[in-house]
This record gives sequence, C-alpha cells and structure tokens, in this order.
Amino acid sequence: MPTLNALENVKMPMKFAGVVEEKREEKARQLLERVGLCKRLKHLPNQLSGGEKQRVAIARALVNNPVLLLADEPTGNLDSVSGSEIVTLLRDLSKEGLTIVMITRNPSAAKYSNKMGNSSNDRKSLVKELWYITTERIR
Repeated sequence: MPTLNALENVKMPMKFAGVVEEKREEKARQLLERVGLCKRLKHLPNQLSGGEKQRVAIARALVNNPVLLLADEPTGNLDSVSGSEIVTLLRDLSKEGLTIVMITRNPSAAKYSNKMGNSSNDRKSLVKELWYITTERIR
C-alpha cells in the first residue's frame, strides 16, 4: 500500500484477522526487525529500495503464520546484493520449517531449492506434492 509506512503495511493483514492493536504492533515490529528493517519502520514505499520493499512484502506475508509462502520472482527486479539477501532470508525461513514455493528465472536463487521443476509436466507433479506437504502440516 503506497500510502502506508512499512510498519502499517505489515500490520494490515492482522487487522483483517481480528488481532488486537498491541499484538499487531509487536508482531509487525518483530518481523520487520527479523528482515533487517527495524530502522525503516516509518518509511513509505517510495522511500525504500527494491530489496527493502521485498523484505516488507515478506514480513507482511509471514505476519499471520502461513503454512505456505508463494514467492513469485522474489529477486526479479533486484540488484545481486539485494537478491542474495532475499534468497538468504527465504532459505532461513525454509530451514525453520516454512514451505516455500519460489518461481524464479534466477539460477543463483534456484540453486538453493530442495526441488526444482522447469516444464509444465513438472508443475503438475510439484503441485500435487505441495498439496500433500501442506495438508500434512495443517493436520
């Protein structure tokens, strides 16, 4: 949301989930600190770099504790340093048990995945497998 600062952007999904304000503030601050943006809380999107915007988006996606994170070209418009930071963050989240589906054309980012597919046939089997993984984690 272009008119909301980083902290407000991360808090928004929790508002829709009915989380009380104090908890929203605390969790959003924790996640923004986790993604390395504790000093950019009050910055608007147009005051953030591309990598910082991606990190706000990741924090926002994580705020309601999903079992699956979909990352469509998370490094697509980033310089190599910012892209590497995003891939490292996603890799760390995966090591902590979050299932991440990343679509990328970036070979450097793809090499960190546990499974790779590169054709429409592979996508069908990958989707079936992800469905299984996700339903097992929900149970």
